[in-house]
Amino acid sequence: MTTGVHSRGPSLAAARTVTVPLGERAYDVLIGSGLVGQAGGLIASRLGAGKCGVVTDENVARYHLDALEASLRQYGEYVGAIVLKPGEATKSFRELEPLSERLLEMGLERGDLVIAFGGGVIGDLAGFAAAILRRGVRFVQIPTSLLAQVDSSVGGKTGIDTPQGKNLIGAFHQPSLVIADMDVLKTLPECEMRAGYAEVAKYGLLGDADFFAWLEQNWQPIFAFDAEPLTHAIETSVKTKAGIVGCDETEQGERALLNLGHTFGHAFEAWCEYSDRLLHGEAIAIGMCVAFRFSQALGSCSRGDAERVAAHFQAVGLPTRVGEIPGDKPDAAALLRLMGQDKKVRKGKLTFILARGIGSAYIAHDVAPERVSTFLEGEIAA
Repeated sequence: MTTGVHSRGPSLAAARTVTVPLGERAYDVLIGSGLVGQAGGLIASRLGAGKCGVVTDENVARYHLDALEASLRQYGEYVGAIVLKPGEATKSFRELEPLSERLLEMGLERGDLVIAFGGGVIGDLAGFAAAILRRGVRFVQIPTSLLAQVDSSVGGKTGIDTPQGKNLIGAFHQPSLVIADMDVLKTLPECEMRAGYAEVAKYGLLGDADFFAWLEQNWQPIFAFDAEPLTHAIETSVKTKAGIVGCDETEQGERALLNLGHTFGHAFEAWCEYSDRLLHGEAIAIGMCVAFRFSQALGSCSRGDAERVAAHFQAVGLPTRVGEIPGDKPDAAALLRLMGQDKKVRKGKLTFILARGIGSAYIAHDVAPERVSTFLEGEIAA
């Protein structure tokens, strides 16, 4: 894995590059400003000229599609954009079928490109469509949310949600290139920036205590779009994920650590039926706080660390408790059933990512469901 100023492609002096080390399938993550307007040249210089079609959502299209299209038209054959409704509900079978058919109607072939231009929903959905289109078409991620830039655009996880749980239908399909333009983050609603920040903090909590301490001191400049701390936060997050993916691409071991807070968080999202009641990053923030408190209850983590995590998320404006989820409270039995659909379940046994402290996550197998249920009852009542 390398990082630094990249010499290939047009006008890339200000871009940082992290390489995801997957042998012949290795790819670069470019991090910088003004990259959407250079996307056509960046793609052509690395992947060659060819047909490309864009998948995006209405919000991203309103602010940024014109700039991307203008750049793409200068290189290769741009065949158009498919604009979908924003929101987690779009990541579904209902939307996958017409999207796949429209991509086929564009005439995209295996050597061509699907460009996922949006946040995590668009990246996951368009990436999955690319994975199954003609049994695998190349795709490029151009993530437009902080959450997507630091997490979902990197690593090749694609998929859709079902009533049974989040991301249970999908495929590992690595992108050929990721272009993370920090400028597009300025058009995000503040709640989306906060939600993405939860995934940034995750990288400190799971294995880098110094990074978490740095975030505690620098989160305000990040939210003010100060270029240096924002770049550092994104680059550090991507480097951590790239290193883990390079060692465990299909989540047979260490990559599961990236799911810190997700077993709880995904259950909260499913309870809310993937609605606007709870953004993904908000669910993960609550999930990580719950995971640290559960670790404390199991005796593996100190109360001080659990309280420190919650205090930081509260300072940022993220929820930290189940009771902060709008609407009806879930019940412990329902949440436990939803957790039973988690992708980390093995032979019916629950697996959790827990913590020995800030910067020290571990994989816990065979956690007794009764202990989880009792703990959740206390969390819901708090």
